[in-house]
Amino acid sequence: MSRLRRMSPRRSYDQYCSAARALDAVGDRWTLLIVRELLAGPRRYTDLHADLPGVSTDVLASRLKDMERDGLATRRRLPPPGAAFVYELTDRGRQLLPVLQALGEWGAPLLQERRPTDAVRAHWFVLPLLRCLTGLGEGVVQVQLEEGEFYVRLGAEDGGSVYGEGAAPEEPDARLALDSGTCTALAGGGLTLREAIRAGRVEVAGDGPLAKELRDI
Repeated sequence: MSRLRRMSPRRSYDQYCSAARALDAVGDRWTLLIVRELLAGPRRYTDLHADLPGVSTDVLASRLKDMERDGLATRRRLPPPGAAFVYELTDRGRQLLPVLQALGEWGAPLLQERRPTDAVRAHWFVLPLLRCLTGLGEGVVQVQLEEGEFYVRLGAEDGGSVYGEGAAPEEPDARLALDSGTCTALAGGGLTLREAIRAGRVEVAGDGPLAKELRDI
């Protein structure tokens, strides 16, 4: 891809409106989904491409360049032995978390039926679960679905990652096991976390305060 194409001028609605200005920055197709992926922390280009099925390499590279230009993401090289380039959100980019949560809550009723063409990743259920866990104590919650596992960091105020794929690097404070149908019901508001735990649709494991708080929710 030529540098001229990557640095193409920003398209704008040219409206003096905060919503229009926000859409100037994040309204392009794929941008908010890239933010969703980068909420996990630094990601390599190849990892982003793998977890954004359907995006072309040209479009992904263009969106990342736009996000750098707009101050939403940065690109840096990892120290040896990694020595790979990674992308990560800036503080400004991380402020889009509640925007994505609100958008996901609004779109939850559209998840009633999974289409045969739908891709799915376990960590795509992070946003609704994070909303359900808001207000609990700080700690790391390991989540197990049939599609895979991820972990959520509650009460992270240091600008770090909101979640991560796979097993948490440290011993989690609580473990949750549930299926994607329960996640979908939680996301749509048809089921509360308290109801799901008491009905046995969410299994809680762990001995720490956060696990106890979840059992007693």
